[in-house]
Amino acid sequence: MGIQVNGLPFNKYTWIMTHNSFSIVDSPPLPGIQRLTFYNQEDTVTNQLRNGVRGLMLDMYDFEDDIWLCHSFRGQCFNFTAFQPALNTLKEVETFLTENPTEIVTIVIEDYVHTPKGLINLFTSAGLVKFWFPVSDMPKNGENWPTVTEMIQSNRRLLVFTSDASKEDEEGIAYQWRYMVENESGDPGMKQGSCPQRKESKPLNSRSASLFLQNYFPTYPVEADSCKEHSAPLVDTVNTCFKAAGNMLPNFVAVNFYMRSEGGGVFDVVDKMNGRTLCGCDTITACQVCLLFLFTFMLSLCHLSMNFLLHSDVFLFPCFFYYHRTWSLVA
Repeated sequence: MGIQVNGLPFNKYTWIMTHNSFSIVDSPPLPGIQRLTFYNQEDTVTNQLRNGVRGLMLDMYDFEDDIWLCHSFRGQCFNFTAFQPALNTLKEVETFLTENPTEIVTIVIEDYVHTPKGLINLFTSAGLVKFWFPVSDMPKNGENWPTVTEMIQSNRRLLVFTSDASKEDEEGIAYQWRYMVENESGDPGMKQGSCPQRKESKPLNSRSASLFLQNYFPTYPVEADSCKEHSAPLVDTVNTCFKAAGNMLPNFVAVNFYMRSEGGGVFDVVDKMNGRTLCGCDTITACQVCLLFLFTFMLSLCHLSMNFLLHSDVFLFPCFFYYHRTWSLVA
């Protein structure tokens, strides 16, 4: 994720999320079946994560006596809308988290699974429970989350949310709209000058939920249109939703075809938002440069102070504080 900041809670960052992360162009259909659905991404979930995506939207259904990822309708998976067993994709997430011990991944499930204990058993089979952030420790009234560093140190690096409220008590999986606000998906979420809330969500400017998911993808995905969509219109919509959410930047920006853009695209927009949050700079990289300069400057100042006031402790505590704090920021 680039630089990590001890002092910032998880909910102070912005992360790229892929809409229908599993709905990948050229994914093979079931044998003898022609798939009839829309596609939203161009590469594997593994590559999405390697490229910097940290949020996945997954639609899960009961299908063929298992739980599958489907891009479907009417709450039912069909053989012509099915992609693959959800376990396959979750194993990709497990491999990524194991190989990258300082990364955090969030999964948002559009949940059509009715099998008792189906979801929690699925995540257990994928080996993901060891990374689980327990719902009992999630802030429920808009408080800050633990810092990124605290989550890494405790290895609670997987956040999972479901659209089914009953799963929180039954399976220990967080009900999405208890913890985050969300704007409308599809074309309404991309209309310039507008940022309507999703009907299931609390008002965007509510402070009783500390996470904000901003949807930014059209109702009908078109690869060729994504380049334009991920340029100036994305910046404008982020600014509009920032105001609608009471000057709160989104924690997740969900998009189709995340790699396509005219210019820096969604990566550039997210980098600028994180830079603004961290240090008021234009980018995360600029923050790193500024903080390294501050660290070097304060270290030099402390050395000078101790040389001239060797027998005084007037400067020793401030020097230690600045040394420890600034190094924590850039480490």
